[in-house]
Amino acid sequence: MSMIVVLFNLKPGVSVEAYENWARQNDIPSVNALASVRQFDVLRTTGLMGSDAPAPVQYVELLDVSSLEQLGADVVSETMQRIAGEFQQFADNPQFILTQNIAD
Repeated sequence: MSMIVVLFNLKPGVSVEAYENWARQNDIPSVNALASVRQFDVLRTTGLMGSDAPAPVQYVELLDVSSLEQLGADVVSETMQRIAGEFQQFADNPQFILTQNIAD
């Protein structure tokens, strides 16, 4: 099992409402429909625990992936290529971090 963590801010001029509406209506359902994805969540950060400081990024995406190989095959579909292109219009330099559970 792998988890992909995506950290990003919105590009300057992108409205939170526009991004979040797109994410709820397009991104989340499309990614959750992929055979390789067990669960996909988009989280808005709200701050740093124990501090009044803002979080270092606005959004965190969590992709619980059953197979990275299958994910590679899934994301080449026309639908996912469109979703990825739309995501790039919103996200400013997203960082895709590959992780592995140390208990596995």
